[in-house]
Amino acid sequence: MDLSIVVPIYNEEDNIPILHDRVTEALGDTPIEYELILVDDGSSDNSYSGLKRLAAKDDRVKVIRLRRNFGQTAAMAAGFDCASGRVVVPMDGDLQNDPLDIPLLLARIDEGYDVVSGWRKDRKDTFVNRKLPSILANGMISRMTGVHLHDYGCTLKAYRRDVLDDVNLYGEMHRFVPALAHQVGARVTEMPVRHHERLHGKSKYGISRTMKVILDLMTVKFLLSYSTKPIQLFGRWGIYTLAAGCLSGAVTVYMKFFDGMSMNRNPLLILTAFLLFMGVQFIVLGLLAELSARTYYEAQGKPIYNIKEKLNFG
Repeated sequence: MDLSIVVPIYNEEDNIPILHDRVTEALGDTPIEYELILVDDGSSDNSYSGLKRLAAKDDRVKVIRLRRNFGQTAAMAAGFDCASGRVVVPMDGDLQNDPLDIPLLLARIDEGYDVVSGWRKDRKDTFVNRKLPSILANGMISRMTGVHLHDYGCTLKAYRRDVLDDVNLYGEMHRFVPALAHQVGARVTEMPVRHHERLHGKSKYGISRTMKVILDLMTVKFLLSYSTKPIQLFGRWGIYTLAAGCLSGAVTVYMKFFDGMSMNRNPLLILTAFLLFMGVQFIVLGLLAELSARTYYEAQGKPIYNIKEKLNFG
């Protein structure tokens, strides 16, 4: 199988047949052998009935039905796990992504890239609710992860199958897959893609997702920089805090003996105790995180490295 297209579906009954027609139009006359994996993420409308009808008339359509609404990341992960193509392309089910861009994404993959991320350069969304938060989020994500992309939020991307095998998705992590893939040595690039206005239904996303993105970004930053060495993060802050506590304590003692200020009337004494306590807490937290990280990797037999290729090992 050359290609697996993964589409999370949540209350898109009117868009499903149009989506299938557009995918067929874009790829039906090409030599690309593909499957269209449609994941019903607990829809409350008649989306699943439409998916069953498509699966009955087109054997390239594969349908996964989740027991309830788990969210876009979980639905995407379910599709990735069941995909059999050498390249996996996720896209939205609201018809705003254009299947005509898929062959172009595959062409960039064939150039040697492992991840090709879509960039909605001419985005058809409202500025305040959608574009502005996206611009701010993309700048923050690019700066913190070191992988500079214009549009992390664009679902339309192309991944080599073996890259996804090394990435586990949780929370709202699907948007960070290029950064996580880059961590294991994947070659990441970006290309402009088409973007259309929504024809049917209403958007499930809005400015309220900004907080989720920020929290997940903190997680991704930790995973990228400190997942195998958490003591380097917590221990460093512990040492800084202990040093500040010692300095505050020294100033308190100086003021006691040279300025005649009573220690129990000096607020620096409370600050000293607080900083020393927090410094110890940071170091203990780092040690516990080290134990958790080692348990995580050793219990799964999961290495802390990623091998791209082996030669002459039999």
